[in-house]
Amino acid sequence: MKFRTIQEIPLKGKRVLIRVDFNVPINEIGQIMDDSRIIQALPTIKFVVDQGGSAILMSHLGNPGGRRVAELSLAPVAKRLSEFLNKNVAMAPDCIGQPVEKMIAKLMPGEILLLENLRFHIGEEKPEENPDFVDKLSRLSDIYINDAFGSAHRKHASTYYIAEKIPIVAAGFLIEKEVLVLSNLLTQAQSPVYAIIGGSKISSKIGALESLLNKIDGLLIGGAMVFTFMKALNIPVGNSLVDDAHIDTAKQLMKKCRAKNIDFHLPVDIVITDSLSCNAHTSVALVSDGIEGGWIGADIGQQTVEEWSKFLKKANTIFWNGPLGVFELEQFSHGTEEIAKIIANSYAMSIVGGGDSVAAINKLKLSQKFTHISTGGGATLEFIEHGTLSALKLLSKK
Repeated sequence: MKFRTIQEIPLKGKRVLIRVDFNVPINEIGQIMDDSRIIQALPTIKFVVDQGGSAILMSHLGNPGGRRVAELSLAPVAKRLSEFLNKNVAMAPDCIGQPVEKMIAKLMPGEILLLENLRFHIGEEKPEENPDFVDKLSRLSDIYINDAFGSAHRKHASTYYIAEKIPIVAAGFLIEKEVLVLSNLLTQAQSPVYAIIGGSKISSKIGALESLLNKIDGLLIGGAMVFTFMKALNIPVGNSLVDDAHIDTAKQLMKKCRAKNIDFHLPVDIVITDSLSCNAHTSVALVSDGIEGGWIGADIGQQTVEEWSKFLKKANTIFWNGPLGVFELEQFSHGTEEIAKIIANSYAMSIVGGGDSVAAINKLKLSQKFTHISTGGGATLEFIEHGTLSALKLLSKK
């Protein structure tokens, strides 16, 4: 797809408004637990500064629901960003308003200002409830750069509506890279192509799965989605999470895989538990036997890891989206982590999208062994489904 990029715009002496994605995990004492999204934004920020422009950065963090929440301030991000850039990043008291506009008016070439959390204002996520919000944002600059791929599928004030109001708009380096890699996955992926799809619900991944069926040679299903497929096959799932509204969808997907001769696999075995807690009792059940009542499926088992490794070792392209178990609990993170290691040590072109999949890779310090780690979860899936995203359509040359 064609859109204007940051390299096509004269930036010297300009104040440039950049939508980045600094939605990073921050613990209760204000420490950033994973700064990979900050690192991904650095090339675009450095380019603006190196070209003699000043950078005004805006992002959301968490879900404060349109109110100011001290724990969701972007102040820790400004501090970390200053360390990466080896220069001061000023922190604004808000993202709109006269004090912010005065700070921007004083910005000199090479200086950087980080605006406060966009979602402290209800108009960010719900522009229809406060249309003045996007107007006030658009007054901050005549140049708008969108480099927040992970939010580019959302029609929010800072990702979509602002691009209709600012004269010069373009994509940053991160969006340019994401679009290139994912477009190549859809059009030029070297066979055999295997997709690993995890997570909890089929409903959020139907469109992407349908599109992938035209590109892949094998499909491996993990996460809680497994239990919807098991129920579609009349296999007992105990108390496991099931997306009951999409059992027929699971049946149709399996039918289409058979018709297209796609190598379709559910796990061989499942780690089961009596409760999703740190002190729970666990066991292992074969998928073919089903899960007894009172037990919950929580992770793929070791037999599955060994079986899937055989498929993945023969793949030339691997796409992975979504965790394969209840990854946030240590005892149910094994399957996700083991598959991450197998992909990292393969010779395949490997593309990963989805929060917990990426979190596993970063936790294991394996990011350098993957071809591309997408900053988008839902955005990645939507791009695969449609070949574009709502925000990207507005980045065409004006």
